[in-house]
Amino acid sequence: MEYRTAKRTDLNEIMKLYKQLNPDDKEIEYKKALSIWDISESSNIMKYFVALDSLTIVACCNIAIIPNLTRNGRPYAIIENVITDSSYRRKGIGKKIIENAIQYAKINNCYKICLMSNKKRKEAHIFYEDIGFNGNSKMAFEIRIEELT
Repeated sequence: MEYRTAKRTDLNEIMKLYKQLNPDDKEIEYKKALSIWDISESSNIMKYFVALDSLTIVACCNIAIIPNLTRNGRPYAIIENVITDSSYRRKGIGKKIIENAIQYAKINNCYKICLMSNKKRKEAHIFYEDIGFNGNSKMAFEIRIEELT
């Protein structure tokens, strides 16, 4: 298993994996995905961490480093879109990519890392708590915004 930050050439494999994460989502056009990738890469705020078995990406997460005016100017991080291919779960692969993202946040002097998970995913909550995330320290709120047509 190879662990590393993702490259632009990994995008197609990442998009295949994300179909497992949100199977009901409308598929994004590849050209649009490339544009988003390029913006993310050029801003150096977002990084994707992947695990590869041969040339196939089997796990992925992303982390955004957010500049901050509190906490003595220390940024914070948000980890999102954590997914391990269903046939590779319970092997420590997801844990390793999240640990890589955590290390990236530490290198960038973040004072905290946030991660949200669907309330229904109890097994995922245990997984995140085993890594060190505290599911009781904060409460997350969200507003879902309908897609413009």
